[in-house]
Amino acid sequence: MAAATGAGEVNQSRLFLDTEFTHFIDLQLISIGIVGEQGEFYGEVTDFNRAACSEFVRAAVLPQLGQFPGRAMTFAQLSREVLAWLCRIPVEAGPVLCYDYADDFALLCDLIDGPLPDGWTHENIGARLDRERQEAWYREHGGRHHALYDARANAFAFKEGENG
Repeated sequence: MAAATGAGEVNQSRLFLDTEFTHFIDLQLISIGIVGEQGEFYGEVTDFNRAACSEFVRAAVLPQLGQFPGRAMTFAQLSREVLAWLCRIPVEAGPVLCYDYADDFALLCDLIDGPLPDGWTHENIGARLDRERQEAWYREHGGRHHALYDARANAFAFKEGENG
């Protein structure tokens, strides 16, 4: 995927994860975005059950799919691609996968069928996001409820050095 945009103060070891999924009750992954200084990853699942989508997801998430040609694939292919991408991140930097919603991390672990690669840690940074900065990012760039754009917004809004 493309290099990171440089938006916000992103620590080299922090990568920001966001997902979109079908419904809060029966979560099935629809898309995933990861953003960090090392680059960006984005992928969409083609074989999820569209009938399982909530009305909100049908209205806010599904219309945003397809913006990145070549990034839609089966769950199995996305699993291979995201795991390969994660494994290319140098562990010497001590990569920390950051997310603002626990099920984002759970969906990633389900996608890769296990824990993060050796050398990785993870952190829920929901309480460390500056919501005003996040809203400012959306006002400038749009894309709310698109996994890649939400990951970029979280990277921009992250408050380094604060504990939740």
